[in-house]
Amino acid sequence: METELTNHPISGEPLPIATPAATMVIFRENPDGGAPLLLMVERVKAMAFAGGAAVFPGGKVDPADFDYAGMLKSSLPLDEAAARLAAIRETIEEAGLALGLSGVSDAANCIDARAALHDGESLQAVCNRFGWEPDLDQLVPWSRWRPPAFERASRVFDTRFYLVDAGNTTPLATVDQTENRMLFWATAAQVLEKSERGDVKVIFPTRRNLERLAMFGDFDAAAAHAAAHPVSTVLTYVEKREDGSWLCIPDGHGYPVLEESMDSAMRG
Repeated sequence: METELTNHPISGEPLPIATPAATMVIFRENPDGGAPLLLMVERVKAMAFAGGAAVFPGGKVDPADFDYAGMLKSSLPLDEAAARLAAIRETIEEAGLALGLSGVSDAANCIDARAALHDGESLQAVCNRFGWEPDLDQLVPWSRWRPPAFERASRVFDTRFYLVDAGNTTPLATVDQTENRMLFWATAAQVLEKSERGDVKVIFPTRRNLERLAMFGDFDAAAAHAAAHPVSTVLTYVEKREDGSWLCIPDGHGYPVLEESMDSAMRG
């Protein structure tokens, strides 16, 4: 288990208290062949965090997620199980897809479940009602990101990323029209191309993850890469150089690109 960090290992600065969060990177086979498609949601511009940016579905881990995790017969640490439950719940809320659950006959057939979650019902209550069971092993740990100390404390998230395989299905994802204004399926390379053209905005962590995801031709290859790079927290830092300041991440987490100029890097 990773040791809880209190200071940045490079700058030595105290790390601000971070809100636990989780996000789901959903793969599905590309009907045209080639690299797998990933689900992206575009957040409304008014959102305080990543407003107007294209991100993976996800959000904060709620107290009810911890409560539910404590009731499951799981060998996972409580915080890990709660994060996976949050990723499942947020994906239902934001995209209308019930993934990471057993007993679901149709991943997109969750209109009532989504409405219940939006009305404040817990994931546990929703699962009990529909006869669903969390299958946390479907979520493959991919990464964990935490911003540096210079970020505003109100927007510091400790976010765990998980890969989920939707296979050769064609999930009918639908946007929630509250936090997100639209969604789309695209390969990692296509999302990066959209960003370069200015069609979508991509924040620094999402860009680095898309670059890493673009290295793989299918879910199994990405999952194998994840297994070869056990998750430890990615702590960004700023490096001042003659040509300006650069936002960086340490090597060793599996990312092909480790830096971006602060002039171009979009942060939350």
